[in-house]
Amino acid sequence: MGNNTNAIKRIEKELIDNLRFPAQEVLSRAEDLNERKLVLHRATSLGNLQKHKVLIRFEDEDGLKEVYTTIWAITDNKVLLKAGRLIPVHRIHSVEISYS
Repeated sequence: MGNNTNAIKRIEKELIDNLRFPAQEVLSRAEDLNERKLVLHRATSLGNLQKHKVLIRFEDEDGLKEVYTTIWAITDNKVLLKAGRLIPVHRIHSVEISYS
């Protein structure tokens, strides 16, 4: 699930409400889909237990973006952030959890 980080725009979570997300899945390999699911569950647990922030790399209709935030909940289709902001799971390339 590696990406070219030079082309990724960092945004604030407050801007997510203004983004548009296509219906297509951004990952193609089954291994990447499974890894994303596992990391999202781990990040959600850390967010709820320790208010731990993660770096989410995702793609809207304009290209790659990333947001540093806490994940509050996940469903099969959506990731819920603070203040009811949502990112569709199928548009997430990767989630980085740092333990520093």
